[in-house]
Amino acid sequence: MIEHIATTPFGRRALSPAMLAGQASARKASAAASIDKWRVFRAVCEAKAPIGASDRSLAVLSALLSFHPQAELTAGNRLVVFPSNTQLALRAHGMAPATLRRHLATLVECGLVVRRDSPNGKRYARKSEGGEIEMAFGFDLAPLLARATEFERMADEIRAERRAIQLLRERVTLLRRNISKMIVFGLEEGLEGDWAVAQCDYRAIVAQLPRTLTRAVLETVEGQLRALSARLHKSLELRAFSQDSSGNESQDERHIQSSKIQTLNIESSIEKSTERNGASHRQTTHPVSERQKAPEPEARNAPLPTYPLGLVLRACPDIADYARNGVASWTDLVAAANLVRSALGVNPDAWEQACQAMGPRNAAICVAAILQRAEHIHSAGGYLRSLSGRARAGQFSVGPVLMSLLRAAGGKCEKQSA
Repeated sequence: MIEHIATTPFGRRALSPAMLAGQASARKASAAASIDKWRVFRAVCEAKAPIGASDRSLAVLSALLSFHPQAELTAGNRLVVFPSNTQLALRAHGMAPATLRRHLATLVECGLVVRRDSPNGKRYARKSEGGEIEMAFGFDLAPLLARATEFERMADEIRAERRAIQLLRERVTLLRRNISKMIVFGLEEGLEGDWAVAQCDYRAIVAQLPRTLTRAVLETVEGQLRALSARLHKSLELRAFSQDSSGNESQDERHIQSSKIQTLNIESSIEKSTERNGASHRQTTHPVSERQKAPEPEARNAPLPTYPLGLVLRACPDIADYARNGVASWTDLVAAANLVRSALGVNPDAWEQACQAMGPRNAAICVAAILQRAEHIHSAGGYLRSLSGRARAGQFSVGPVLMSLLRAAGGKCEKQSA
């Protein structure tokens, strides 16, 4: 058993409370205590934040441990290592002398090692005639042995905290994905409910997430996202229930064919609609065979617009940028609108429903109007589906939309001229 006499540091370094605490903890090691030195080092690395040690300080501690000849730290054996600063700096990956001294002081202040300074401040060992070390001066590793259980407990708590934060992050990510997709679905499908309000609530919740996530913040955000998700699920479940309860094989709503099976030829339907409109003005009566013919599906309840094409282009001039050879006819406008709706994110099903509900010309006018006000519309597909639903109910006309755009364009021109 090596007796340690020195309890105060050499030179101008003053005795500090941390030094006294480290020496006290070193004396508390059980006589039968023993632990693998790298195991306790890994625990210290896990618990470096509450201990107060930095990465560079731990690199110096690793170098000190490498000078201990045994694999285990055992009470009663020599636990004082006495490398020179030169050798210690080499094993600390070439650390500068001033930096090395600073991190050695940090290890002492954290209570990881204890200074055992010699009378002249040098690090060395006194050996007996038999070659055994009787007195050693350097850095005592006994605090690592004495506080090994404490370091293990701190490391376990930090690992548990890190795992809890990881699980919370996963749950928050899943909730964010589910909520965002449900909101987009509700807006694009034009479902009843406060989907815009839900979107604002979602953004407000997500805005609470800081750059560095803590467990408390994640738990709060998760609870709010769970409540919002349950609310949106309830709205979708009520819609599904209403569809199931209203479904009847004798009703036509269950027999609407997919757009992939019955693709509408929009340009030909325009020509056919124009011919029927002209024929209705030229003849006051129709043969019985012509009256019994079924109308075209896209123009069943949708009269042709009475607004001149030039008026539409003055209200929605941006649509002309998407026409290859300009917009000289309604056919050109419909073709350009079909191209624009893809750029706006409107799927083919929503476009076809709009053509069925209001006719291809009115649908093209709506797409041109959406393009003109694209910066103010969050979901073009959801907005077009909403207009289609209102058109089927007889509650929508493109006239007010065009007049509003014309007034806006006129005001913009007046401001520019002024």
